[in-house]
Amino acid sequence: MKLRCALLDDYQGVGTTVADWSPVADRVEVVAFRAHHADEAALVAALADFDIVVTLRERVPFPASVLAALPRLKLLVASGMRNASIDYAAAEAHGVTVCGTASSSAPPLELTWALLLGLARGLVPESTALREGGPWQSTVGADLGGRRLGILGLGRIGTRVAQVALAFGMEVSAWSQNLTADRTDQAGVRLAASKEELLAGSDFVTVHLKLSDRTRGLIGAPELGLMRPSAYLVNTSRADIVDQDALLAALHEGRIAGAGLDVFDVEPLPADHPLRTAPRLLATPHLGYVTHANYTRYYGQAVEDVAAYLDGSPIRLLGR
Repeated sequence: MKLRCALLDDYQGVGTTVADWSPVADRVEVVAFRAHHADEAALVAALADFDIVVTLRERVPFPASVLAALPRLKLLVASGMRNASIDYAAAEAHGVTVCGTASSSAPPLELTWALLLGLARGLVPESTALREGGPWQSTVGADLGGRRLGILGLGRIGTRVAQVALAFGMEVSAWSQNLTADRTDQAGVRLAASKEELLAGSDFVTVHLKLSDRTRGLIGAPELGLMRPSAYLVNTSRADIVDQDALLAALHEGRIAGAGLDVFDVEPLPADHPLRTAPRLLATPHLGYVTHANYTRYYGQAVEDVAAYLDGSPIRLLGR
């Protein structure tokens, strides 16, 4: 009898085609769910008869309550090698092995710049006006060359964002709680003396931090109040790093020029969510990692994880 494997939130319906599942086809039945399960009860009901679950990034939380309600579940595969939405202690307690996959930093880097450039040049309103017969030119774009980009978090992605900014001729400064001058010197950027100095002195600010107790709510009303009225904020990292209500207020009141978001506190974003109609906002539905190469990597290595687990030698273990 075959084990059953669920692919969660396969919105585009590509989970079974971007990778070769034949290595486990004789032992596993793969079922893809294209719709998101909006609450815990619906998720548990959908997964009750599955032995293996493949979940993308942190789209679906797996707290202790969910893991306890799925006694048949034995293997949970998450894309990436870090996932804050899984209770690893509970997984171990319930005999659930958790494995990960590799992930590329290129897709979120590229989307960061798509959002930043789209904001700076008013691409969405200008394109919409052109297609709908509106005015021919209604915005005046913001220049990049000679302007300052402030980067919150100079890790793998933040460093690559800085390299692109330097290529555009921008001045770049960076800050995070543990960032050192040695690190910024290596990246060819300036170490900001404080978060406050970075926000007050930047024309564009982009967030590339891990979500933790220290970074949750790092950018709230006081911090947004430090930004210039002509400045833009981009967040492709984690939604909870920026206070959503404070950002909405800043956008509605015109206290910053605009924001680019790819991450939200609730995903998928409800149809009546205020961010859907917020002014000065360029938003995308969490596309940071959604590229063909990344999906091929995610699902291809998920197949490897499943095969290795079935052979008794699990690989890329998480939470241990």
